[in-house]
Amino acid sequence: MTTGDLFDDGAPQGPLADRMRPRTPDEIRGQDHLVGPDAPLRRLIERDQLPSMILWGPPGSGKTTLARVIAASTRSRFVAFSAVTAGVKEVREIVARAREERRLGRRTVFFVDEIHRFNKAQQDAFLPHVEDGTVVLIGATTENPSFEVNAALLSRARVFTLNPLDAKVIRQVLADALADAERGLAPLKANDEALDMISNAAEGDARRALNALEMAASAAAVSNAGGVTAQTVRDVLGRKTLLYDKRGEEHYNIISAFHKSLRGSDPQASLYWLARMMASGEHPHYILRRMIRFASEDIGNADPRALSVALSARESYDFLGSPEGDLAIAQATVYLAVAPKSNAVYAAYGEALQDVREQPNLPVPLHIRNAPTDLMKNLGYGKGYHYAHDDPDGYIPQTYLPDNLQGRDYYRPTDRGYEKHIHAMMDWWESLRRQKTGQETE
Repeated sequence: MTTGDLFDDGAPQGPLADRMRPRTPDEIRGQDHLVGPDAPLRRLIERDQLPSMILWGPPGSGKTTLARVIAASTRSRFVAFSAVTAGVKEVREIVARAREERRLGRRTVFFVDEIHRFNKAQQDAFLPHVEDGTVVLIGATTENPSFEVNAALLSRARVFTLNPLDAKVIRQVLADALADAERGLAPLKANDEALDMISNAAEGDARRALNALEMAASAAAVSNAGGVTAQTVRDVLGRKTLLYDKRGEEHYNIISAFHKSLRGSDPQASLYWLARMMASGEHPHYILRRMIRFASEDIGNADPRALSVALSARESYDFLGSPEGDLAIAQATVYLAVAPKSNAVYAAYGEALQDVREQPNLPVPLHIRNAPTDLMKNLGYGKGYHYAHDDPDGYIPQTYLPDNLQGRDYYRPTDRGYEKHIHAMMDWWESLRRQKTGQETE
């Protein structure tokens, strides 16, 4: 029997997101590929055969909740640990306790939140205890484990990927909270527009959605609104916070989407991804640097002006700053997206670099060497070189590559954009070469 509390009004205690945390696999929303009927992780839970694992997913997708459910469903002792606030000393203490529990026949699930925050030495501290079964390690991370988790540790754990929760799933999570009188907000009401706004603003994060609903519920109670309305939600949400970690995987995902949209000649998608980065606080210089590179790598001589446009956008932004200079970046984005594309220069330079790496340091042919001294002239430097401007066509066929590389064809212009004219010029030079060397033209 518990004693009463003078200040206990009977309302559920703790944040709504914690109160509504699922307790069984059936209560977990949006991860049916892992814990739905006959799903792989669900089978392991039901058989009580837990491997060490890494749970990889975006914020609010349910990694901590899933770890707790696994421990509760498999008669395991659950120990939570944050890589942000603790270190190797605490790991040793937990492992020592886990050994004692194991001797008593009880398994320890060691949950490490944000495991990617541990360095290599700290992650290595887990290895022997995972290998000998002292603990079942469940690591949670928002970062790609291929990059952020040691290969040795990764090879001893299974990776389960949690999906971001879509708006329909978030809406169901909110409905669960509104219908639950024990842990949730029942009998509070919220209209459809309000729930849709929260679901969309949550960006796949159930915790964020429940926090927003709880704030809206408090605001509605203060204003005696009779329930949560769309206006209530607008008042509490404020400015949208975009999912964008400038040092994490989402940073690279979005810049990749931007680059590929430009390459795919889609100005609409290019502008969207640009806006996502700019609104999320990405430094414009990073975006502009990628655009300048793109102008040479993916457009090249198909439109030589593209590089000038990208450089001008950088200059304009530096002169104007934000927000006025943002438009120059948007203008350059559209230009790059609709410009004809060619990676011929990019490919040609790559092939030339490969020859430099694979061939020895090949000597410069004598006839194109500079000969500033008599000794060098006597050694044959510059002998036989023909000055192209002395020819009526401005072209005299002669060799410029080292002997080992004669006939190399690095640059192969396309028939797109300005490269079509370059292609024609190179064909003309080839015809002159054949004429002047006595070869038959094709």
